[in-house]
Amino acid sequence: MLRLSGLYLPLDHSPEALPEAIVKRLGIAPAELKSHAVYRRGNDARRRNAIQLVYTVDVELADEAAVLARFPGDKDLRPTPDMTYTFPVMAPAGWSGLRPVVIGAGPCGLFAGLILAQMGFRPIILDRGKVVRQRTKDTWGLWRRGELNPDSNVQFGEGGAGTFSDGKLYCRVKDPRFLGRKVLEEFVKAGAPDDILWEAHPHIGTFRLVTMVESMRRTIEELGGEYRWETRVDDIELERTPDGNQKVRGLHLHDLATGAGSFLEADHVVLAVGHSARPTFEMLHRRGVHIEAKPFAIGVRIEHPQSWIDRARFGQCAGHPDLGAAAYSLVHHASNGRSVYSFCMCPGGRVVAATSEEGRVVTNGMSQYSRAEFNANSGLVVAIDPAKDFPGGPLAGIELQRHWEDMAFIAGGSNYHAPGQLVGDLIAGRASTALGEVIPSYKPGVKMTDLSECLPGFVIEAFREALPVFGRQIANYDHHDAIMTGVETRTSSPVRITRGKDHQSLNVAQLFPAGEGAGYAGGILSAAIDGIKTAEAVARSMMGA
Repeated sequence: MLRLSGLYLPLDHSPEALPEAIVKRLGIAPAELKSHAVYRRGNDARRRNAIQLVYTVDVELADEAAVLARFPGDKDLRPTPDMTYTFPVMAPAGWSGLRPVVIGAGPCGLFAGLILAQMGFRPIILDRGKVVRQRTKDTWGLWRRGELNPDSNVQFGEGGAGTFSDGKLYCRVKDPRFLGRKVLEEFVKAGAPDDILWEAHPHIGTFRLVTMVESMRRTIEELGGEYRWETRVDDIELERTPDGNQKVRGLHLHDLATGAGSFLEADHVVLAVGHSARPTFEMLHRRGVHIEAKPFAIGVRIEHPQSWIDRARFGQCAGHPDLGAAAYSLVHHASNGRSVYSFCMCPGGRVVAATSEEGRVVTNGMSQYSRAEFNANSGLVVAIDPAKDFPGGPLAGIELQRHWEDMAFIAGGSNYHAPGQLVGDLIAGRASTALGEVIPSYKPGVKMTDLSECLPGFVIEAFREALPVFGRQIANYDHHDAIMTGVETRTSSPVRITRGKDHQSLNVAQLFPAGEGAGYAGGILSAAIDGIKTAEAVARSMMGA
């Protein structure tokens, strides 16, 4: 088969238009096209009143060699690559060695556990949170009643932080082995819609993710894997090897349901703990595991009616079913040397309470598969740098996050309400006292105030410069009544648990830092891909390969 890219067709084209475009583009007779399948479909909205769909297709031709010979050097035509996933090693039949342990059941831990199970290694997966449906109930307890469970919330529990998100399934990491395809195929097996295999910007949404992670859990268990919920890792035990280095010996666990402690012997441990596992980061630092501070970003969630964004992005095509709810991506380099950018944009979604620690307020965004809710929301954040903004050691970024989350809790009324401010008031430098045209979606509620009380001055300064610039790119983006709620601090991990090419910690053998919490991913797909790579590295180490 051949892969053909760059086929442009209008919205509402007929089914026959795609094969006709293939035949025309390749200069072949219709009978020479034996079959075709869509590999990717996106859209080109640069001319918003003449939006086109853009296809990449895999085609089977009567004489593919002859067609390739006619298009030498054409970057849009090449042989279809083999996207089949191949396991690098497999456990021997009847294998009964010490089982690998995965800490964390988010996207990275889920796929590390799945791949290890598929290779026959019967992993043990630990998570301080609960199964996804009970976790959902606990999360709603914060959203509806202002009651936080520090161990079961948006950050902790089955599915990880990605469960309460837009469920985006695309990333910018290089993927020459098509591991992202393996992730998408496993999601489809678990109940995701088939369109994630070919949409250019696929997403799933929270409710579908819930049923999918349940299905994948059952698959792992059927393959001999084991989950232990409400199990917190309080400490890691290391031992010296004859050459003077350290390696993993086991984990000290705490059963949150019973209060009992236990020791789990383990010599291959995957750290897929997520970006909010602050006690784990602190424990690892105490144990001397190599950790370094890394950049992240802080800011707010900004909301506009989705209809405003649709009209601004799609013009008269707004509302077309092949386009769905419009998204955006914005960046501005401010004169104070800071970069302001949109982050984790959620079309047709809501802003959610995402704290995992008592007495702190954190915002995040999520959408359902339909993306049908009234508002669009996005993180609007400013990049910060360890050397400039928190030069106090590997864990200084955590303390910076906590400080502004504390201030947001106070500014919001000390009851998990979020502090909010109208865009017009922020630009003018005055506190907001009442809502305008845009109604915020954050629950349990929003208290109108001055966001300068809970964000660094350089962030507010950069916002005031960037918002009018963004308003010239997307109509009404800087509308006076657009609402900003704070604070968005968990954009990514504030630390990197450094590792080598073998995916093992730089100074602790057989400890495998992975995913977003370790500083090696950002989002569901990249975290899942890193989980696959880490599982492969674990298996090779276990088999001496």
